[in-house]
Amino acid sequence: MKINQWTLGLAAVGVVSLASAVNAEEAKMNALQTALSSTTISGYVDTSIEWTLGNKNSTVQSSIPFRGGTSGYFGGSSSGKNDGFNLNVVKLSLEKAMDESEWASGYKADLLFGPDAVNYNSSVNGIENNNNTGRDNDFAIKQAYVALRTPVGNGIDWKLGSFDTIVGYETFEAGNNPNFSRSLGYAIEPTQHTGLLGTYRINDNIALAAGVANTLSAGINDRADNNGTGRINGQWRKTVMASIAVTAPNDTGFLSGSTFYGGVVCGVNNATGNDTYDQNNYYIGATLNTPVAGLKAGAAFDYADNFLSQKQQAWVAALYTSYQATEKLSLHGRGEYGRLNAAGPDSELASLTATAQYDLWANVISRLELRWDQNYLSKVNQGGASVTGLGLYANLIYKF
Repeated sequence: MKINQWTLGLAAVGVVSLASAVNAEEAKMNALQTALSSTTISGYVDTSIEWTLGNKNSTVQSSIPFRGGTSGYFGGSSSGKNDGFNLNVVKLSLEKAMDESEWASGYKADLLFGPDAVNYNSSVNGIENNNNTGRDNDFAIKQAYVALRTPVGNGIDWKLGSFDTIVGYETFEAGNNPNFSRSLGYAIEPTQHTGLLGTYRINDNIALAAGVANTLSAGINDRADNNGTGRINGQWRKTVMASIAVTAPNDTGFLSGSTFYGGVVCGVNNATGNDTYDQNNYYIGATLNTPVAGLKAGAAFDYADNFLSQKQQAWVAALYTSYQATEKLSLHGRGEYGRLNAAGPDSELASLTATAQYDLWANVISRLELRWDQNYLSKVNQGGASVTGLGLYANLIYKF
């Protein structure tokens, strides 16, 4: 036990006893150990190999919305990843989960390192990139919030700080999704909010959530007028959100345990620099069990109004299938169709993704994926010709 020199000096002249000093130091250590003992550390390392098939012309590839940039297929910047080996992202998560007590408390902090961290506009105080057009550090705080429970009814669970968006079938975490690449729907959804979110479970089958945040777009402590436009009342405009989640009860046969979800987020997309109006994101989705053992089906619909600029819309409909063929082998498919009339020409989009996952190594997700995309470019300067993208991907994720 190490005791500081000041305490030793007081003990030498008889002001305090050495035994009491040792006991005090042990009490401090015990309190620290008690506080840390309930904190869990987890995370993952996400890597990939990507091969672009067919026409590799950069102009052609960029004609497919969401194929590159910070809203790309892969949750972060996908540009520069084609035809090579990639470190996508490293995540480190610290969490103290709430217990079952009425006044429970906890916290969570998710830290991202690597190229895909740029997807999270980490902080309004972050370092600007070389062109001073945005914050593109290879470090980001994905989530960091204090969790609290208040004993109202069945209990309301609160998050105050920065937290993940409440809408969407897929998440930033590739290992938590059925496919490696993200959906087109993911690309039009918000990702992160700084604000206050409350969740209330009515019963075992129905849960509600509602919250308020600074902006619809990512950016810790961002504000509606932080883009420098000086728009009137920007500081006082907030983003609001709400959702409902329903789980099919045990007496619904093979549908038992299936989930249905709906959510809406309405607020300023500060990333576009357009804070004179609100972007509205609407989402409905479901994951259904089927009578076939090991087979699940899913569906999702995303709609964004005032997407990127006023009076522009984007929507995507998607179908999912997942089949657990053996203990280690699972097969996943996704089909999507959408319309985009945001910046540039209107587009009709279609995408098919097939993924095979085989869990050969402990704690490792190993996947091989083939993805096809088509942009029908209903208004284009290329004589109406469609543009096709085809890619083959290998993905290894170690979870700890």
